[in-house]
Amino acid sequence: MIRNIVFDMGNVLIHWCPDDFLARLELTGEDRALLRQEVFGCVEWVQTDRGTLSDERAAAAMKTRLPSRLHWAVDRLMVWWELDLRPMEGMEELLAELKGLGYRLYLLSNASVRQPEYFSALPVDRYLDGRILSSSYKLLKPQPEIYQVLLQEYDLKAEECFFVDDLFINVEAAMLVGMSGTIFRGAAPLRQALAEAGVAVKV
Repeated sequence: MIRNIVFDMGNVLIHWCPDDFLARLELTGEDRALLRQEVFGCVEWVQTDRGTLSDERAAAAMKTRLPSRLHWAVDRLMVWWELDLRPMEGMEELLAELKGLGYRLYLLSNASVRQPEYFSALPVDRYLDGRILSSSYKLLKPQPEIYQVLLQEYDLKAEECFFVDDLFINVEAAMLVGMSGTIFRGAAPLRQALAEAGVAVKV
């Protein structure tokens, strides 16, 4: 029986689209592509999520690969992307319904140490019973250890957990530790997947 629903953050509870963040800077297409690669697509970004590199050191490393005219953009992107986060449509209503039905709700996210600074301002945060952030444990999904951290930290049974993520590899990893789950494709398909797993949610 499913008693716990575990959510990813980006592209599940909130929209995560680097192109939207880059569009605010009003740069040329060439410069946007360069920043997309050297900021959002670089190893330093992953290291901030792992908690092994500070934002300041990450930005400094990114700048070494970029022309000086774009250094200001790196500084802004390291903060700006989180200033206008858009909740995923239909998810606040779903979390509120699940909470009202007695399910326990958790966040398991690859995110930097600054995640609580911005996520706590979002409406969905108040429905969560617990949060596991990759940077706090020096782990990243899909490493199996981070799923075990969630189970141990909140005394959960894997077979009672349903995991939701926008990436197949992360859902597969959850299943390998004994959870059930689904790839997120929107609130309505998620409701259907939850219902099929025996969760008493409206479809």
